[in-house]
Amino acid sequence: MQFSDLVFVAGGGGIGSVLRWLVGKLVKEQGPSGFPWSTVLINVTGAFVIGLLSVLFSVEWHDRYGSLLNAGVLTGILGGYTTFSTMQLDAAKLYHSGSPGKTVGYLLGSVVLGILAAGAGAQLARLAG
Repeated sequence: MQFSDLVFVAGGGGIGSVLRWLVGKLVKEQGPSGFPWSTVLINVTGAFVIGLLSVLFSVEWHDRYGSLLNAGVLTGILGGYTTFSTMQLDAAKLYHSGSPGKTVGYLLGSVVLGILAAGAGAQLARLAG
């Protein structure tokens, strides 16, 4: 690890966090149903982009930290943009609001949509590539 790696991850993380905040503000923190649509949108679009870029950058899962491009974009920007912790907080809020079914649907739906989005991004890169 070199200092430049830290700079790229930190800079990318800052950019990704600002993007997440902007998307959250645009979508509104929660839709009219009280469902956390902005978190779903952020995590699914982030999964799509990381799937796409992982193929375009030829990055294997064990190699994510290899280059400044990977560190800055995949770990930094996309790591700052996507948000596992907010998804968990949203699930806890849904559960405590008396919606256990909505909570399970939210968690399962988020994970399944994320996997499908990452796969679609990777497939799109392969087709384009």
